Amino acid sequence: MKKTKILLDKPIVMVGLMGAGKTSVGRALARALGIPFVDSDKEIEAAAGASVVDIFSMYGEQEFRRAEKSVIERLLDSEPKIKVISTGEGAFITPAVREMVLKRAVSIWLKADLDLLVKRTNFRRTRPQLLNNDSRVILSQLINERYDTYAMANIMVETHDESLRKTLDAVLKTLEQYQKTTKKGE
Repeated sequence: MKKTKILLDKPIVMVGLMGAGKTSVGRALARALGIPFVDSDKEIEAAAGASVVDIFSMYGEQEFRRAEKSVIERLLDSEPKIKVISTGEGAFITPAVREMVLKRAVSIWLKADLDLLVKRTNFRRTRPQLLNNDSRVILSQLINERYDTYAMANIMVETHDESLRKTLDAVLKTLEQYQKTTKKGE
């Protein structure tokens, strides 16, 4: 990978559906940029002392979203300011979280097609919405409900069934182009 010319003045927030690659690509992006990586779901689990699945089952989605908003706000405010934050698939859908992210970070939507999402999520037991449900049906419904909202992100990168390196290169290239166009618009 060639040396990047990306100079950040805000955190990067990864958004998209479960299985799109937010955590793996976000972690690789942080490594490539030499900045910290944080997974908001892991931070929520640490704060609650319970897994995301358990939080959903014990307290419901509304309470989880409240905790998620609080954790993401803390991550955006905490030092170091420049970092990559991977969010859960519902975070950017929450209006208050989306507003916060759009004002205080650069958001990157990893857009994946239904077949790829199903392939990547089928064997995981960590997705509350997919437990005991047909993942293809649920993911198709989520695509229909959420892709228009994800499209509000600053950057969109389509992900495919390819190597992490190839997806990372696409993200870096798109981020570099975004940065050039926003610098010209200032």
